[in-house]
Amino acid sequence: MSSTRPTSGGGARPTSGGGAPPTSGGATRPTSSAARRVIGVAPAPSREPSPLDGGLPWASGLLAAAQAAVLSLAVIVVPAVAVFVATSADPANAGVLWTRAVEIGAGLWLLGHGVPLGDVTLVPLGVTALAGYACYASARRSLRPAPWALATAVAAYVVLVVAVALLVPSAAAQAPRAGLGGLLVGGLGLGLGALRRDDAEALLGLLRGPWRLLPGWLRAGAAAGVAGAAALAVLAAMTAAGWVLAGRGAIVEVVRGLEPGLGGGAVLAVTELGYVPNLAAWALAWLAGPGFAVGAGTRWATSGVVAGPLPAIPLLGALPTDAMTGGTARLSPVLLVIAGLLAGGVVHRRLRAARAWEPAAAGLAAGAVCGLLVAAGVGAASGAAGTGLLAQIGASAWPVAGLAAAGVTIGAVLAALVGDPLVRTGLRAALRPRAGVTASGA
Repeated sequence: MSSTRPTSGGGARPTSGGGAPPTSGGATRPTSSAARRVIGVAPAPSREPSPLDGGLPWASGLLAAAQAAVLSLAVIVVPAVAVFVATSADPANAGVLWTRAVEIGAGLWLLGHGVPLGDVTLVPLGVTALAGYACYASARRSLRPAPWALATAVAAYVVLVVAVALLVPSAAAQAPRAGLGGLLVGGLGLGLGALRRDDAEALLGLLRGPWRLLPGWLRAGAAAGVAGAAALAVLAAMTAAGWVLAGRGAIVEVVRGLEPGLGGGAVLAVTELGYVPNLAAWALAWLAGPGFAVGAGTRWATSGVVAGPLPAIPLLGALPTDAMTGGTARLSPVLLVIAGLLAGGVVHRRLRAARAWEPAAAGLAAGAVCGLLVAAGVGAASGAAGTGLLAQIGASAWPVAGLAAAGVTIGAVLAALVGDPLVRTGLRAALRPRAGVTASGA
């Protein structure tokens, strides 16, 4: 069926049944994205809209902080309460209120923020990562990317962490430390989440100004240091995974000996998973050379194992044995140089039209940044899990960080110099006369 449509000249132009009008060449005229849009219907958003888009920035900050704190806290507290409900019929639990289970779960959550619980100072980095990711996801979903919204979110998260500490009797005296831990975890998680939003141009603009004031070689070195630390983290995680696979028999025997039951097994699993990243940090200390301790007078290193009596904790069944030491294990520091080579590749990609000394300076900066990150990670993974056997756990942060920085610096400088065009030109010029002398002598 045909129809007519008036044209600008006053006549009528025939069209097909709803189709596009033909062009002079007989072909259909392409339509733009604007022409294809239906009038009165908004285009599809590039991201899922937040409920508070268009609302007050500080309100979105409060919502993001509350979501992050409640969700991460619930992941820890709910299993503890479930265990209490499952074992409430046991006569041994007579007179124990359900609030005790909430206190235990909240205490573990606070420990992930660096709040000591009595003699226990060993931070479960898995709980820390859980809280940080909750902040990241909540900010990316609900936080408006405005400076005041982010500041409100971080402040609100700090207040919530302090409030939980005040409600837990064993942590009430550590409220200032709870505030500091909330500031570090919430600031990092909420900040990264806000910067990852599609409409975060205002926040990114605040960071680009100071970042661009730094010299190019320093910016390249800082990015390479982060990449080197990430490579070391991957190597350490792979090493820890190998330990777990090798020691799975010992882990199963410890679990069977404990006989935790269904509810106790759930709590034990949550607690053990919280300390898996700590095992990876100890693996990094093992790869670097200094090793780590699980109890006073003990040492696990590639050169040998000096072990002592250990408590019945399943995760400790994954510690390396004497069979894993010596031989090729002593060459593990080479892996630090390999991570440095990857960092040097970042320097080569980011440092363009550099002067002759800048690749080496960027490599040194990469080693320094990587060392600081390693010191923070290894230091956070060390502490005490009580008195007696578990009073000293982990590694000395600065010796491990120094060796990691040295390995990454060597690899980064080598990769950056070899990849630099000026250095390659100089090497060709230095080798060319030798070849000529050899030819004339022949």
